[in-house]
Amino acid sequence: MRMSAFFLPTLKETPTEAQIVSHRLMLRAGMIRQTSAGIYSWLPLGWRVLRRIEQIVREEQDAAGAQEVLMPTIQSADLWRESGRYDDYGKEMLRITDRHEREMLYGPTNEEMITDIFRTFVKSYRQLPLNLYHIQWKFRDEIRPRFGVMRGREFLMKDAYSFDIDAAGAKRSYQAMFLAYLRTFARMGLKAIPMRADTGPIGGDLSHEFIILAETGESGVFCDKQWLDLDVLAEAPNHGDDLQAFFDRFTSIYAATDEKHDADDPSTPKDLVSARGIEVGHIFYFGTKYSKPMNAAVAGPDGEPVLVEMGSYGIGVSRLVAAIIEASHDENGIIWPDAVAPFKVGLINLKPGDAETDRVCGDLYAGLGASGVDVLYDDRDERPGVKFADMDLIGLPWHLVVGPRGLKNGTVELKRRATGAREELSVEAALAKLIA
Repeated sequence: MRMSAFFLPTLKETPTEAQIVSHRLMLRAGMIRQTSAGIYSWLPLGWRVLRRIEQIVREEQDAAGAQEVLMPTIQSADLWRESGRYDDYGKEMLRITDRHEREMLYGPTNEEMITDIFRTFVKSYRQLPLNLYHIQWKFRDEIRPRFGVMRGREFLMKDAYSFDIDAAGAKRSYQAMFLAYLRTFARMGLKAIPMRADTGPIGGDLSHEFIILAETGESGVFCDKQWLDLDVLAEAPNHGDDLQAFFDRFTSIYAATDEKHDADDPSTPKDLVSARGIEVGHIFYFGTKYSKPMNAAVAGPDGEPVLVEMGSYGIGVSRLVAAIIEASHDENGIIWPDAVAPFKVGLINLKPGDAETDRVCGDLYAGLGASGVDVLYDDRDERPGVKFADMDLIGLPWHLVVGPRGLKNGTVELKRRATGAREELSVEAALAKLIA
């Protein structure tokens, strides 16, 4: 994409309403625009990041055996009355009435709807286990939306729902999602820790939050210091292999706690370290909380009806965009991990109109594109300082700088955004390094 044609409304000044780093940088980098309190339009740069995060989530859900569906945002109030949650959920639920005076709601979550789909089509234990998920916009009418997309009213969420014949099977499904979540966040370059959590309005008796470590995080936690150096992907078993042992290890040894500790208190364990973090995922096992009132039963091995055991599993896809920025930025702007960056390379033409510089930039742009590398080519007639500042602000992993002075020596400059490291390379060497 040529920057001269790319819709990227960056801001030099920080909007006064932005209180936290991610909100400031998302507005300044032209990723989002607020349309009303807690509701945002996603502009092209932000949308590209959102889609990359969504795809990683989707791939890990598929790998864990979940199947994707898509449920509507508008749900019938009758389903929620059937489960008993319609009057209990509170004012966060946006309740509406259609032209026929039917009571509806904008779904904050989908336990009722997915249970209704399940009970309609699944009749035998032979069809289990089953896990269905979707990635869809949700709405919760927060009393005080703030911090940009970190705590908005409308947000993109992945929610999955598991169905099993018994408690043992349901806990295996829970453990499989536990592992899938660790894999998901690790692929995004994030250090996530699981923390035993309250179940809240979802219900049930087993739940974990997944916390992304970030110095600017909203939650204070203590975690085992071994976790900070752990390679989750290397430690994790293949899906379905020895899940119980993996789960037991990571929940008994490495899981975080929000209990209060005093570092100078001799009763505080020596292996706990203080950290701050942001919740980006939450998983629940709640047994028959929904299957019982909604009569979601299947025929068991003896032909008798058995209420299915259920769990639900959520990831805040749009919230992850902000969480990643909170965990990965500097005074100059965002530092995107490679896996979620909107473009891999920012190609900077220092002197548009110079024939040789234009030719080399054109060749690099075409060569990288032909190799499947996403490139944002800054071909604008702007001062170099403006171009460098914008590239730092939007945080692309690699900056490839081409100018007449370097080309006289047969070189271009390659900068790694995360470290600031720069090197002078031949055009061919730079191309080879970025394609590898």
